[in-house]
Amino acid sequence: MNEVKVFRVTGEITKPNMKTHFRKEVVAIKPEHAIEKVYTELGSRHRIKRFHIKITSIDEIKPQEIEDPLIKKMITEEP
Repeated sequence: MNEVKVFRVTGEITKPNMKTHFRKEVVAIKPEHAIEKVYTELGSRHRIKRFHIKITSIDEIKPQEIEDPLIKKMITEEP
């Protein structure tokens, strides 16, 4: 059975007149799924094409390292 993990994906969004860094925590089974989820969410929310998004790192994090309150509550069942 596959176990759900939490990944912290960091990178940058580069457009002709804008460059910004991001760090996003996502729940996924494999790192590839986490990257796909980041592409999907950023593209949908900010109207960015995938070639504008550059992923610099992806790290599996422990439950005590989670910063996103929604993911923390979902994973650890803490308020």
